[in-house]
Amino acid sequence: MVALPPSASLTVDAIYAAYEAAADHGYREHLGASLIGTECERALWYSFRWATRARHTGRLLRLFDTGHLAEARFVADLRRIGVTVLDLDPATGRQWNLRDASGHFGGSMDAVAIGFPEAPKAWHVCEFKTHSAKSFAKLKAEGVASSKPLHWAQMQAYMQLADLDRAFYLAVCKDTDELYQERIRHDAEAGLRILAKAERIIAAARPPARISEDPAWWQCRFCDHHAVCHGGAVPERHCRSCLHATPVADGAWHCARHPCVLLRRDQQAGCGLHLYIPNLIAAEQIDAGEDWVSYRLPDGSPWRDGATPIPDTQERADAA
Repeated sequence: MVALPPSASLTVDAIYAAYEAAADHGYREHLGASLIGTECERALWYSFRWATRARHTGRLLRLFDTGHLAEARFVADLRRIGVTVLDLDPATGRQWNLRDASGHFGGSMDAVAIGFPEAPKAWHVCEFKTHSAKSFAKLKAEGVASSKPLHWAQMQAYMQLADLDRAFYLAVCKDTDELYQERIRHDAEAGLRILAKAERIIAAARPPARISEDPAWWQCRFCDHHAVCHGGAVPERHCRSCLHATPVADGAWHCARHPCVLLRRDQQAGCGLHLYIPNLIAAEQIDAGEDWVSYRLPDGSPWRDGATPIPDTQERADAA
């Protein structure tokens, strides 16, 4: 008997497509505390400068949403045992929003809380996370700092910015619903290092050094910016990849070419006078004028930024 072909999952596909349609533009406005523990400062700089647009499948976007939905249950669990949890900032009625002095680095805390059985009188930064079974087992065996260094750095950044001495990490295993808790002490030295790291990345006019020059290095292979950093791919074209744009005070951006303060929509759109930051282009800079920069591409052909779009790697290969 001939097997029937599997039926198309039209409803599931439609659900995933709806998540993709509702997804944001793929650019984070600020340098996020959730990423600051990343070892490679170049990768963080690329994220801050929007070198690569984040594009996720509907399935993955739904998975992210599952993590967000779990936060309300964590809050309810803590309140059920008498912990006072503030998941919204009373001053704004919105999620806690923390920023450093520049306004370009920070993040949104899940909550702050007081009344934990282990330390009833101490306010804590709260961080809620969901884990796969494998990740959860590693978390239980090694603790947050060792198994999830990005989560640990995120909490240190929040404690530093919120001027709190403790954090409470509450995690769940998605496979078994088992909970894990860990109280984290504020490491003032680490907090200052994190703020200094963020300041370096924000102020850098060009990409910092790579964590490795080997494209096959494990941290590079799994990096969202691998194609731009190691593969010679052309970065996204917008204000943040333009040599005229500079981050300034209060989380704002300034264009030296027009000149003006750039609103969020302006940054995403860019303009006809866009010129790539030269270090973003995998080519040798030859000359420059007021509204152009000329390069010699790896294949030896010339290209003038400001006149024509740069052909991507595949187009240059096909032309050869």
